[in-house]
Amino acid sequence: MKPLFMKSRILFLFLSLALFSFQASEPLRVFLIGDSTMADKVSADYPETGWGMPFAHLFNEAVEVQNHAYNGRSTKSFRREGRWAKVFQQIKKGDYVFIQFGHNDAKISDTSRYAPAQTDYRENLSRYIKETRSKGGIPVLLTSIQRRKFDSTGIFVDQHGEYPQVVREVAKQEKVLLIDLEKISRAQIEKLGPELSKKIYLHYPAGIFKKFMKGVADDTHFSVYGASWMAQAVVSAIFDSNEALRSFLKKSTFSQKYQYELPLVAGTAFKKDTFSIVSYGATSSPTFLNTSAIQQAIDLCSAQGGGVVNIPAGFWLSGPISLKSNVNLHLEAGALLQFSHHSKDYPLVSTFWEGVEAIRAQSPISANKAINIAITGTGIIDGAGEAWRPVKKGKLTSGEWSTLVKSGGILNESKDTWYPTASALKAANLDRPGVVAAGWNMNNAQEIKEFLRPNMISLIECEQILLEGVTFQNSPAWNIHPLLCKHLIVNQIKVKNPWFAQNGDGIDIESCEYVLVKNSSFDVGDDGICLKSGKDEEGRKRARPSAHIWIDQCQVFHGHGGVVVGSEMSGGVHDLFVSNCQFLGTDVGLRFKTARGRGGIVENVFISDILMKNIAGEAILFDMYYQGKDPLSTFGNGEEKPVIAAMPINEGTPQFRSIWVEKVRVKGAATGLLIRGLPEMPIKKIKLLDIQIECEQAYRAIEAEDIDLEQVIFTKTKKIKSELYHVKHWKFTGKELTLGP
Repeated sequence: MKPLFMKSRILFLFLSLALFSFQASEPLRVFLIGDSTMADKVSADYPETGWGMPFAHLFNEAVEVQNHAYNGRSTKSFRREGRWAKVFQQIKKGDYVFIQFGHNDAKISDTSRYAPAQTDYRENLSRYIKETRSKGGIPVLLTSIQRRKFDSTGIFVDQHGEYPQVVREVAKQEKVLLIDLEKISRAQIEKLGPELSKKIYLHYPAGIFKKFMKGVADDTHFSVYGASWMAQAVVSAIFDSNEALRSFLKKSTFSQKYQYELPLVAGTAFKKDTFSIVSYGATSSPTFLNTSAIQQAIDLCSAQGGGVVNIPAGFWLSGPISLKSNVNLHLEAGALLQFSHHSKDYPLVSTFWEGVEAIRAQSPISANKAINIAITGTGIIDGAGEAWRPVKKGKLTSGEWSTLVKSGGILNESKDTWYPTASALKAANLDRPGVVAAGWNMNNAQEIKEFLRPNMISLIECEQILLEGVTFQNSPAWNIHPLLCKHLIVNQIKVKNPWFAQNGDGIDIESCEYVLVKNSSFDVGDDGICLKSGKDEEGRKRARPSAHIWIDQCQVFHGHGGVVVGSEMSGGVHDLFVSNCQFLGTDVGLRFKTARGRGGIVENVFISDILMKNIAGEAILFDMYYQGKDPLSTFGNGEEKPVIAAMPINEGTPQFRSIWVEKVRVKGAATGLLIRGLPEMPIKKIKLLDIQIECEQAYRAIEAEDIDLEQVIFTKTKKIKSELYHVKHWKFTGKELTLGP
């Protein structure tokens, strides 16, 4: 990843804006000539996709992409059929011609297409280049994308022979731009390995897509994801070149990023076969436990190649269930999947809690190492959180507290916290209850089981996941916890918890890669959308960052933080994108938190178009002194600064750096910006651009470097001075205003 603030990149962006801000009378044209891996497809071919299709959407409106690639064509047949003539007659000075052949040139048995690599193929490529240049066009050569093939030991097998090398030699001889897709695609296929590389190509079982109703295993042609990945690779090579075409790349909503640089997430696909839980004995009833019926439907569905496990309208009581590969758990409108209030229904399992290995009660819904899974529909999943969670007296009205105490349970010694059972109260006073490193195991944890609240949705080491449309509510601990997962899409869900729900986070994305969270709302008792990557030494040893994550068009109501990074971020967080989100009534808006001992690096974070209202604490917070307290009690009550003494830098020293925040509007916050770094490791390279915040205090910055506030306006409602303490290279070109007399 290139450094965020590279001077050369910024200079290039400036020059691009200056040179190409005009509206051209004619678009710059890019002609694509090649075979089926590049070609456009008709809707009936779905999901087969040529990389030229998404490629066209990665340029701005000043570029017209004409895709003339066609299935099964070689350098020889493309010309012979007159396809090149249609392109050649249109070429004008400055147009580009992207040339990618090779797959079909190698077909010896087909004389209409075969072109020997060292003779005809080489000559044909040179001829396309010369003819393009004769019209003032700019030729670009691309090597053929590798087919997916592994031997019995899992070693990749090359199938292109000498054709890619000929392309490289011709490009060098003719001095044209080479995009080496053979090398790029091979590296990606080998990185993913025999199983996971299938997502790039057409690998689907029978019964999903109309064109492939009998199933398909095609290692040449691309899925939507595969074509999009290849298109991004081509555009990345264009950007790295000196070609003028790179100045026409489409910008994203983030001013420092192009569209092609945003995270790309593979989707799910399921057979249409439907397994109704009613067919396996499920009964709509507030007392009948449907655990075995639901689990049987899931198990059979997965065993038969996958499909939809349908939960119809009704009240469906259940104990914990496990999702399996290729299963879409679908809740129809009017369906309530209510999980049991009885701890006896939840066996203890070895899992993770707050970034470390721990013993916990089994999650109401869990999946482990599953591929292609989903929870969809418009129904409701309720985790029976009230049977598990402690409640603080200060979080309730006197009437609510009185009702809760009369319902049963037990109070702590100071009578200010309610616990559902004596066992839960006992565990609250123990050393790290349930944590394996503290000596807990399956046997001794039984005596504190009621304290070991499960996360409602636990997904561990899963790949290609969809959560869509469903309401997730009333979780015992965190609502949704994907851990060590890849390719997760969260769309149009609602996550709800009582505002007093301790540890009632909305979604905690931990050590996951390639995640898209969009069009969703979170109204919970703790952090709304949280990024984590393990805690302290265990997290550093795991060494799995949360990365390539995009959070877009989401709302967070109440709770401690809107979008939160940390505090368990010991594996690091990078390439995080947050856009078009609203935080209403949260304690903190954008919340970055860590502490000494965590370690880990948070970097390359891009945040844009954020609206906030009634933020009780800080609108934007970067803090390295997090101690597990609520933001208000830690920062919002005028406490003195902590004693700041430098400590030796080691693997437990955390780092926040290279974070870009722009286009933020805030109506009401205690503090606009708080930056609190460590003397041995200041918070570095924070850029705020086009920010307007109404707040009581504008900013406090302690132990920081290279902080740039451009076009930032703080409108203060109180006469509280801003503070700078041990800050280097502070640049503030905005305004600090005060309302009132």
